[in-house]
Amino acid sequence: MGERRQGSGSQGRLIKELRLRTRQGRNVRRIGLWLALATLPAGSVSVHAQDFPNGPIHIMVGAAPGGLIDLFARTYAGKLQERSGQPVLVENNSVATGTIGAGLVAKSAPNGYTLIMGHPANMTIWPIINPKLPYDPRKDFAPIALVGKAANLLLVAKGSPIHSVQELIAAAKEKPGSLTYASQGLGPIWLPSSSSLRPVLRRCTYHIEAPPRRSPNLMAGQVSFMIDTVPFNLSHVRSGTLRALAVADGVRSPVLPDVPTMAEAGVPNVEGGLWLALFAPAHTPPAVVKYLNEQAQEIFALPDVRQRLESQGLVLPKGSPDELAKFLAAEDKALAGRH
Repeated sequence: MGERRQGSGSQGRLIKELRLRTRQGRNVRRIGLWLALATLPAGSVSVHAQDFPNGPIHIMVGAAPGGLIDLFARTYAGKLQERSGQPVLVENNSVATGTIGAGLVAKSAPNGYTLIMGHPANMTIWPIINPKLPYDPRKDFAPIALVGKAANLLLVAKGSPIHSVQELIAAAKEKPGSLTYASQGLGPIWLPSSSSLRPVLRRCTYHIEAPPRRSPNLMAGQVSFMIDTVPFNLSHVRSGTLRALAVADGVRSPVLPDVPTMAEAGVPNVEGGLWLALFAPAHTPPAVVKYLNEQAQEIFALPDVRQRLESQGLVLPKGSPDELAKFLAAEDKALAGRH
């Protein structure tokens, strides 16, 4: 592969944007590292399948440490390091819902040594909402593997008078604006335009809250209901402090078998949640993508890894880069026109 050159003008604009959005000195130092990686010639390290990897691999995580995205990245990194004998480093950059980190990886050398653990915010939703982002998630990245999914739950507090999805819809219609809800920050965008739940959310006051605050605020009565993933709320539902009205998936969750799907609750075609996938910069050699995909399939099939993640309500899909590309195309089609 030839050297992937960056014009000085585009680098200048990128540096200016990063400095404006990054407030702490440590973040500036980290950005300098990623800019250095972005300008490495593709030939600086070997990209032959039989030699890869022969140097450190960096995985960007567009989220704060300690969450699900970080967990998947560090699980993959730790196992890949053991199996390859090469350092695999994880870098967290949650600025602008991970879009800054995605922009850095998109401009990195396409040699397999700079990866990103992508998620809906930086790989589907924000690029649709803001087409001026410095990257195109479909043109600037090579799909590697879909590694995890977590379905959304529709939740109320244990003391709520609402006991079903239909009761929630009726309450929202009866007194528009009287209900409040919290979610990951997506609002009704994840719902089909024909869904009977979509106008319900538009009648409610909306709170965008960080994960540590969403569940406590629902328990305290600060919001009427919440849309959030199974893993973040599994312990609360099992303990009875929160009540799950439905799961936004085509099948019931194995860890919450008594919770109906949205379709079973009378609201069909509502599926949504968090997904996690590995990407490399576009034009990464197919042999390298194949190696990284095979490693992901094997790592997330390990018994200890599966038990630890599936017990939290996570689903571990298996598939090729082409299957991930088809999944993303379906996501794009489903989200188009909803915002």
